[in-house]
Amino acid sequence: MNVYKKYITITDPKQVILSDLPFQAGQRVEIIILPEDNPRAEISKKLRDLFEKTQSLPGVQDITEAEIAAEIEAYRRGQ
Repeated sequence: MNVYKKYITITDPKQVILSDLPFQAGQRVEIIILPEDNPRAEISKKLRDLFEKTQSLPGVQDITEAEIAAEIEAYRRGQ
């Protein structure tokens, strides 16, 4: 079985237009649509969601940059 793979970006979720395909007119083809596997994008989204959730916790906005820097330094020293 020959396989032809083509990546497109969905601009209108109601229709997908494929053009310049390497098939003959009248030839039957099977169409399978899969979202592109992009683990980096998925990880980025999870990290952004985590940041938003963390930043919305009560009291987080009261922490200063100096306190954050001191916490990082203490961690690096193993304290």
